[in-house]
Amino acid sequence: MFLEVLRRRNPRFVEAAIALHREGRIPANAYVLDLDTVEANARGLKAEADRHGLRVFAMTKQVGRSSGFCRAVQRAGIDRSVAVDMACARATHRAGLRVGHLGHLAQVPRAEAKAAAASIRPDYWTVFNDEKAGEAAAAAADAGYVQQLLARIQAGGDTFYRGHEGGFEAAEITAVADRLDALTGGHFAGITTFPALLFDPESRAVRPTPNLATLERAAEALARSGRTGIEVNAPGTTSSVVVAALAEAGATQIEPGNGLHGTTALHVFEDLPELPAILYLTEVSHLSGRHAYCFGGGFYIDPIFPPYDVKAIVTDTPTTAEAALRGVEVPPPSAIDYYAMIDAGGARPPRVGDTAIFGFRGQAFVTRAYVVGVSGISSGEPVVESIENGFGEPETWPV
Repeated sequence: MFLEVLRRRNPRFVEAAIALHREGRIPANAYVLDLDTVEANARGLKAEADRHGLRVFAMTKQVGRSSGFCRAVQRAGIDRSVAVDMACARATHRAGLRVGHLGHLAQVPRAEAKAAAASIRPDYWTVFNDEKAGEAAAAAADAGYVQQLLARIQAGGDTFYRGHEGGFEAAEITAVADRLDALTGGHFAGITTFPALLFDPESRAVRPTPNLATLERAAEALARSGRTGIEVNAPGTTSSVVVAALAEAGATQIEPGNGLHGTTALHVFEDLPELPAILYLTEVSHLSGRHAYCFGGGFYIDPIFPPYDVKAIVTDTPTTAEAALRGVEVPPPSAIDYYAMIDAGGARPPRVGDTAIFGFRGQAFVTRAYVVGVSGISSGEPVVESIENGFGEPETWPV
């Protein structure tokens, strides 16, 4: 879906990635990051957030918690991450980003609460219920501090991805706040939901979900009860062009992920300030019949998009030319993606070892792909900064 955007808006990145692969400097089955562009995107998002007085926490799961990515957003002035789970928290903490938000989307398992408090000590910790609030507060008390707690809330008619449901009843938020304040080691700091914004494929626009109105009503109820300084965490489909609308709705915290590498759904249809900064690279393994089989491991077709014809640049030389495009059949999600099948018809069929470049709205952390950070593309002198797995851990490639 993003290949055309990559070819048009960041061709030097595509060509540099191909060249590095041809030179044997980066592996097949890799999400490759243009760290110069990540830094520029992050700088723009941070400036827009600062203009509206919003805190920014960087989401890193889509790029496999890459240490190079973490350093790039730090250089741009974003010094905190949102950890979707404890694996995210450990990786981004190790990479030097302070964990600004923990516990959302995934709650912290009971046995890991003490470690989260003692070693991570997040600025904010989201809880879905009184039991999880108690665990977080007790762990913080043992570590000698008071934890700022965000209550995940929900109301009838709110929108959740299947499997993401849960939270306190929004109508009871003032009582919830009192209960969290009463915990030794805990302090009620604010409210959160997900998603606050969603891309609407029919109108090709980003629109608020009912959840955002739920946040607004809950914040108003808390204000009427006399509370001030309430944090309103409103993640979902965040790019610089939606920051003003989130601020107007009362948000105080935003959590860009795909926006930092230019791959929100809106980036497919509009030229937003952020440029695409991620691609998936692999290579041809063998030919059989009318197909060239390329190594898999990192194929992820985001279900937010309707089915579409997947294409790849297949080449033995750096190019973004239309002539290098070929149709690809990707295994369904129910199958293991050992290979994908590239159309091998035509006068110049792919050859074993050819590079294949795809444009995905990735979720590298749920794949078995490498994650490669490359700097210096903007200056014409690319440097491979890191080759890691989806947990932000160095890989000893090509051993």
